[in-house]
Amino acid sequence: MNAAARCLARCLARIELVCGDPDALAKFYEAAFGFAATGRALPSAAGDVELRLGGHTIRLIRAGPDGRPYPAYVSGWSPLFQHIAIVVGDMERAYRHLCTIPGWTPISTSGPQILPISSGGVSAFKFRDPEGHPLELIAFPPGSVPKQWQMPSQNSCLGIDHSAISVSSTAASMAFYEGLGLHRSAHSLNVGQEQARLDDVPGAVVQVTALAPSQATPHVELLCYQGDFNRHVPAQGRHDATATRMVLTVDNYADLKTICARAAGVLLSGPELCEDNFYRALLRDPDGHLIRLETAA
Repeated sequence: MNAAARCLARCLARIELVCGDPDALAKFYEAAFGFAATGRALPSAAGDVELRLGGHTIRLIRAGPDGRPYPAYVSGWSPLFQHIAIVVGDMERAYRHLCTIPGWTPISTSGPQILPISSGGVSAFKFRDPEGHPLELIAFPPGSVPKQWQMPSQNSCLGIDHSAISVSSTAASMAFYEGLGLHRSAHSLNVGQEQARLDDVPGAVVQVTALAPSQATPHVELLCYQGDFNRHVPAQGRHDATATRMVLTVDNYADLKTICARAAGVLLSGPELCEDNFYRALLRDPDGHLIRLETAA
């Protein structure tokens, strides 16, 4: 796959988290961030829950009986690592509220961190939800808030900015995702004590590359940690809690079929017709992260 690919991913439609108890986890997301259930009937999804924050959607997928829980500790440089970044209008207020909600555990070692301007200048805090999935709160600096986040809201949490995945090679991952139609929209080299405290990775040096579909928010971020890390991990099953899926929409079946043919070596299933009369396929990226492709409604 390459950057000249004709097929374009229209948007990152939703992020799917595999979990043992979707109903209990939904209550956490509702209380901590203001997510609300969409109430939409989900095909072939007994026990699954779909939630929405602003204009963005996550789906909590019930793990199968063979699904393994999230490991006790997964570092940011691990190929298993993937987080959802939630934009907040006021970091102090959002963090103070989060501290009143039980069940989560911190990743960041000293509370929210303000990153240097070279790393985006955002205020950020990383932690894990009650089932272990990594999350991040981010707040943009005054005067540098992107247009899409300049909105009045009674909720301190505004929506999902991106899903970040840890990769072993920026170049290899860019080639893969550009083949799906995403394009590089930003890049930085994040270093310093603030990044180390944010990630709980001593001496963290991270290449951060933003890749956007045609609808730029939410987008995908590649996190490539520099260092001699052992990135070998056991094979992950589709029902394991680490099997988070980014769901990208494409315009039509012809585009989906073309992408699947080009990605035959990493295609896990599809294209297949689903109950709601759309087509879908499942791929693995070069580091094992799962990508669901669906034709647009």
